[in-house]
Amino acid sequence: MPKGNRQRLCLLGAMSALIVGALSGPAAAQGTLRIAMTASDVPTTTGVPNNGFEGVRFLGYTAFDSLVLWDLTHADKVADIKPGLAESWSQNPSDPLKWTFKLRQGVKFHDGTPFNADAVVWNFDRSFNKDAKQFDPQGSAINRGRPTYIADKGYKKIDDYTVEFTTSRPISYFPYVLTTIFFVSPAAFEKAGSWTEFAKAPVGTGPFKLENFKPRVSVDLVKNADYWDKGRVPKVDKVVLFPMPEANTRLAALRSGQVDWIEVPPPDAIDSLKKAGFNIVSNSYPHVWPWVLNLAKPDSPFKDVRVRQALNYCVDRAGLVSLLSGMAEPSVGFFKKSDPLFGKPKNDYTFNPAKAKELLTAAGFSQTKPVKAKIMISTSGSGQMLPLPMNEFMQQGMKQCWFDISFEVVEWGAMLVAFRNEPTASQSLGADGMNISLVSSDVSMVVRWFYGQNITPKGSNWGHWVNPEFDGLLAKLEAAKGADDFKTSLTHMHEMLVDEAPWLWIVHDLNPRAMTKKVQGFVSAQSWFQDLTRVSLQ
Repeated sequence: MPKGNRQRLCLLGAMSALIVGALSGPAAAQGTLRIAMTASDVPTTTGVPNNGFEGVRFLGYTAFDSLVLWDLTHADKVADIKPGLAESWSQNPSDPLKWTFKLRQGVKFHDGTPFNADAVVWNFDRSFNKDAKQFDPQGSAINRGRPTYIADKGYKKIDDYTVEFTTSRPISYFPYVLTTIFFVSPAAFEKAGSWTEFAKAPVGTGPFKLENFKPRVSVDLVKNADYWDKGRVPKVDKVVLFPMPEANTRLAALRSGQVDWIEVPPPDAIDSLKKAGFNIVSNSYPHVWPWVLNLAKPDSPFKDVRVRQALNYCVDRAGLVSLLSGMAEPSVGFFKKSDPLFGKPKNDYTFNPAKAKELLTAAGFSQTKPVKAKIMISTSGSGQMLPLPMNEFMQQGMKQCWFDISFEVVEWGAMLVAFRNEPTASQSLGADGMNISLVSSDVSMVVRWFYGQNITPKGSNWGHWVNPEFDGLLAKLEAAKGADDFKTSLTHMHEMLVDEAPWLWIVHDLNPRAMTKKVQGFVSAQSWFQDLTRVSLQ
C-alpha cells in the first residue's frame, strides 16, 4: 500500500482511539443507547446528511422527516414507502407531469414553528434555487445527486397544506425519490444566519432532537416527547453516535462496555461475540456491493463489453462470503437472483477463470498482456462492509484471469465527492472503477444509477454507461399503465444490466450488527434505514 494511504489509515486509527478514550469516563446514564458507526466523521447535521446512506440512517430519519417515509416495522419483507409529512399524494390523470401532495396538519418543528407548505417550498429552494438566501451548495450537491426529476421551478404552494410538484417527465415512481429530502425549520435558519451556525443547533420535526454536535467525536440524539407520530416517540432518552471507521476499534469499544451497539463487526469475531453473550443481528436488504466501471475514461479497458464480462467471471464470490463469515450473499446482478425481476440473462456469472480468459483472448489480452486497471476503494463507509480485505482477496484471485488490478485507497467522504463528479474529473484520481456500495430498493434506483440522461454530474450514473435500448425500455416502464407491462420492461432492463455488465457484480451485504443483551426491541428492517424509536434498554 502506498505510504500516503498507510498514513491516512494510521490517522483514522488514532482518531478512533481518541474517541474510545473519550468514552471511558463515567458510566452512561440509564436510558442512553451508544452506537459506533462505520463513518469516519459525524454526518452533517443540517438536515442534508453526508456519509452516504449511513448518514441518512443515523442523522436523517432520526432528527428529521421527509414527505414520504419508509415502513421499517417488518423484518420479513423488503421495506416499502408510507406517508410521512405528507398524508397522501396523487398523480394528475390528465397531466401525468403533475403530482399533488397533501401535507400532514398539526406538525411542528422542534422550535415550535409550524410545518406547512411555505416550509416545504423554502426547503426545496434550499437545494434547487441558487438565488434563494438559504441556498446551500453542499446540501444542494447531495440532494441533486439523488435525482428527484423535478422540473425547473417545479414546486409550488397550492394552499397552506397542499403542494404541487411538476416532474421533468412522467414518472410513476415519483414518491420514492422524495424519501431522502428532509425538512428543517426556516425560522431556526433565519435565527442562525448561516448553515454553519445552524449545524450547531439544528431544528427538524423528527422523533429525536440533535444536541452536543462534536465533529469527529460524537453527537447526541435526544428524545422528542412531542413527536407528531405518537406510535414512534422514542423509548430511550438519548442515543449517542460515535464515528469509528476501524472495525477492531468498534469491536474493542463493544467488548469493554463503552458502546452498546456496533455496525459491521469484524467477521472473524462473530463467533466469539456470540459465545460472550452478544447478539448478532443481520438480514437481507436491498444492497449491492459492486465495482462501478468507468466507461468515460478514454483508455479504460472496460469500454469493451467482453472485458467487463470477463471480470464478472473472475470473482470468487463464495470465497468472499466465507471471508465474511457468511455475512453476505453472492451478487450476479443488480437485483438478487431470487427476485422475479432478475429475469433470464444470457450470462450466469460463476467463478470461471477459463471463460474469463476466453473472453479476454477475443478482446486482445493475454497472460503477457494483462488487463491493467486501478480501482478506487475506501477504508470504510455506509454498506462498505470490510472493503480493504475484500478487495485484496479479489485482487489476488483475478491474477489468474489476466487482470492486473491496483487500488487507490481513500476515505469514504472523498469517494462520495468523486462519485458526484464526472469519472474523468480530478476527484476520481484516474480510477478505472469505483468500489462503492449502492442501493437497489426500487425502480427509482435502477434509473438513478443507469439512465443515460443521469450521467454525472447531472445525476448518479458515475460510470457513464449509456444504452439507447435500455433508455427506451425505461420510457416504456415510466409510461406503463398496468403492473404487468411495468414488470416486463423492468425485467428486460435487468437482463441487459447483467449481460452488458456496466458494473462488476460482487456481493450483497447482510447488514450485520453486534449489540449487548440489554438492547431490546430492534427490528432489522430489510432496508438501508432502521427505526431507532422502537429500541429500549433493559
